[in-house]
Amino acid sequence: MEFTHQELARLRLAPDVDPLWETALSLHLLQRRQAPLAFGTWRREAIAALRRTGLVAATRALMRLCPDRSYFPDFLTPGRGDSDLDTALERVLSTPRNRLRAELARLYAPTGRPVPATLRPLADGCPRALGRLGSALRAYHRVAVEPYLGAMRAQAAADRTARAEAVLTHGAEGLLIVHGELPGWRYRERELRAPYPIERGLALRGRTLTLVPAFFCVRSPIALADEELPPVLVHPLSPAPGWLERRHLGGDAPAAQLIGASRAELLRILDRPMTTMDLAAALRLAPSTASRHATVLREAGLLLSQRQGVRVLHHRTRLGRAVLEGALR
Repeated sequence: MEFTHQELARLRLAPDVDPLWETALSLHLLQRRQAPLAFGTWRREAIAALRRTGLVAATRALMRLCPDRSYFPDFLTPGRGDSDLDTALERVLSTPRNRLRAELARLYAPTGRPVPATLRPLADGCPRALGRLGSALRAYHRVAVEPYLGAMRAQAAADRTARAEAVLTHGAEGLLIVHGELPGWRYRERELRAPYPIERGLALRGRTLTLVPAFFCVRSPIALADEELPPVLVHPLSPAPGWLERRHLGGDAPAAQLIGASRAELLRILDRPMTTMDLAAALRLAPSTASRHATVLREAGLLLSQRQGVRVLHHRTRLGRAVLEGALR
């Protein structure tokens, strides 16, 4: 991707992980024989939960519609970092009939076969078929994505903080310079290069590019296939192995019993420095509530708050980690 000065100035960072992008990309991970190390435990948990809730057949149907290949229909991912699932699903169900037909035909074009009979009602825009798709997406999201939103939002908030700091130093280009820290990515002289399944250039033509952080995106970015749609670049958040184990901090955990579940969760997500607004967004709390929790933890010596320019960043202390991990006797 090559950027003009005007296109750099129009760059936008999505405010949160996007529910349908995460749904689609997590479906891709379930289809792989070997999941990346960081997602192995999630994959086992999600498969067990889908079996327990009777969603295996519905998930397989979604996988046929959203295969782990170089192309899957753009109408499944209409969002640009919008966190509201209802709004995202409404956009899917409002997809024009001609677009449904074209994208499903493109999905099956490499096979040399027409759209299967089971998907033709969807391609024709049948309200009942669209309703079944919406119900399947919602049910899958509830079981395989929603239980992990706390960890996902914390990672997205930390990524947002890092990019904001880069913007303060480098201007709008800072949003792209941070990408250079990812394996195989490079930003230099208004050109961004990234690993991708095929050789491809993406022309913005003066439009606003939205950068969308994605928890279930692995190494390679994702862009919409139809370049006439508003451009997005979905980039990986690259969670570290062990994130799932750290997520399991329930109300019965020692730290939660000692300082309360909300404060224990706040302490847990501080793997990287975060602002009060980041904490509030990740935990779905009012900023005033997040600030009050941070004050209590700071006064107890469990976190440290440091001002950097106009921002205050919260860090977990060694004592905070010890309490979190139950290391104190």
